[in-house]
Formats: sequence, C-alpha cells, structure tokens
Amino acid sequence: MKTHNRSDYELVKQFVNGNNSCIEQLINRYRTKVYTYILLIVKNQHLAEDLFQDTFIKVIKSLLEGKYKENGKFLSWVIRIAHNLIIDYYRKSRQLNAISREDFQVDIFNSRRFSGVSVEDRLISDQITEDVKNLVDELPQDQKEVILLRHYCGLSFKEIAEHTNVSINTALGRMRYALINLRKLIKEKNLSLTLK
Repeated sequence: MKTHNRSDYELVKQFVNGNNSCIEQLINRYRTKVYTYILLIVKNQHLAEDLFQDTFIKVIKSLLEGKYKENGKFLSWVIRIAHNLIIDYYRKSRQLNAISREDFQVDIFNSRRFSGVSVEDRLISDQITEDVKNLVDELPQDQKEVILLRHYCGLSFKEIAEHTNVSINTALGRMRYALINLRKLIKEKNLSLTLK
C-alpha cells in the first residue's frame, strides 16, 4: 500500500516503528492547514515559518516518546501543539519586552479562482482580502478562533469543540455570533466585499 493512501494512524505507527518517510507524508498532508493557522494568528511570515518548524519538531518528539494517543484527531492534536507554541512564544516575548508588531502583509487568502483575472479585479480582490483579515481581527478572541479553525483549517465543529475544550453548541454559538458581528462591522464600515 502506498503511503499517501494510509491513514494518519498507520503513518504514525510506522513512523514510531522506524519508517521516517511516514512523518514526511504526515507533514505534507497537513502543511498548508497548520501553517495557515499559525500565520493567521502571528501575522508574520518568518515567525510563522519558525513556529511551523517548532511544531513539527515537537510532534516528532512527542510521537517518539509515545505521547500521542490515537483517537482519529491527528490534525487537531498538531494544531493544539502549534497553538500552545504560539502562546509560549508570546509569553516569552512579553517577558523580554520584545513583541514584534511587524506585519509582512502576506496574502493568505490567495486562491486559484482569482488567477487569470484582470489587474483591476486582482486589486479589488486583494482589498477584499485585506478587509476580511481586518474584520476577523476585530472579533473577540473566541469568535476569531472558531472562524480560523473552521474556514482556514477546515476543522469540523466537533473538532473545534474538542480543540477549544467547549461543547459543540458553544462552538456553533461562537460561529453564529462571529458571523453576526462580521455583518455588523461590514455595515458600520460600509464595506463592499464583492468583485462586481
């Protein structure tokens, strides 16, 4: 059986038993979702790359130490590790009085459906992207987190509930309030978020 057809559990098991190519397959499988989650929170490309590497170093170490218990939620487990590393980074930075506010304005919403469009459409879509990023940043932290986990990491509401240690109803409620607040912000700021 080829590695790309194997489940997360099979890849983890084989990696722990010495097959190093299996961890590469897992990293490649979830690279985009984990990196995007980190980048959306830290808003700094170089920092996101460092934290992404640290996340998978910790994943590898934890797997080899037998700290991962298979429950079909490998991605949620990896995102929790990334989340904790982000928190640790900011705690240390705060202690050192050295939090960087630098923002590289990376287009995290880049999408194939915008390729081959006119320069005008590209500029408009870039502005929409920036507006949406700014609107999401204005949400309360719990609402912002559920938007990021759902729309940029592709987690189900069940996975979001597990990741944030709340009930599914609470996760759904946070999403509902996030959408209500986004609509209010769009109206208040009189934004147009359409290409045409």
